Amino acid sequence: MIPLRDINPRYSTPYITIAMIAVNAVVWLYQVSLGPVGGERFIFALGLVPARVEAVFTTHAVGLGTALMPLVTSMFLHGGWMHVIGNMWFLWVFGDNIEDRLGHDKYFLFYVACGLGAGLIHTLFSWGSSVPTVGASGAISGVMGAYFVMFPRSKIITLVPLIFFWFTVQIPAMFFVGYWILLQFVGGLGAMSMHSHGGTAWWAHIGGFAVGFVLAKMMRPRRMSY
Repeated sequence: MIPLRDINPRYSTPYITIAMIAVNAVVWLYQVSLGPVGGERFIFALGLVPARVEAVFTTHAVGLGTALMPLVTSMFLHGGWMHVIGNMWFLWVFGDNIEDRLGHDKYFLFYVACGLGAGLIHTLFSWGSSVPTVGASGAISGVMGAYFVMFPRSKIITLVPLIFFWFTVQIPAMFFVGYWILLQFVGGLGAMSMHSHGGTAWWAHIGGFAVGFVLAKMMRPRRMSY
């Protein structure tokens, strides 16, 4: 299922959401300009590698700053065209209304906090992995967690495949987002059972969603939710 847009009015311009999309796009274009080898080095340098965090507490071969800086930088890197386009599309569909509710400053802090929380949860569940993790999906998962809290009855116009045909349907946000987070749990449990540290960062999604859900409950929006 692909969300096309939500039926949910906003009352301000989502400057932070637009800025985040622009920054991710610029970083991606720079990453591509480095070529395959340079791009891979770029990811390994600035991607989140749980083994580096482990080394801080075991061999002390890695400094704390070097290990933790990628918690931020990894949020602006992506592994492919579909990865960055998919993430930015979800951010545009769900982020503007959360920014509208929280205000620009609070939303920026909220977004970063969700990304950091997602990275930490991923590190704990992938302890010792040397595979770099990149992507804004952890922070965007937090945005979806907040959307689940603030706009549960909002309708999401969704593109749904049916064998060879595609059609659109309006799905309440609580069901769309609920189905999405259920898939993340299933994927996360499957990855744990196979002891896999590569591929989709399921627990980063779950961690980001949880942080966003909790923060949305704690932060007072500018207007009441409905």
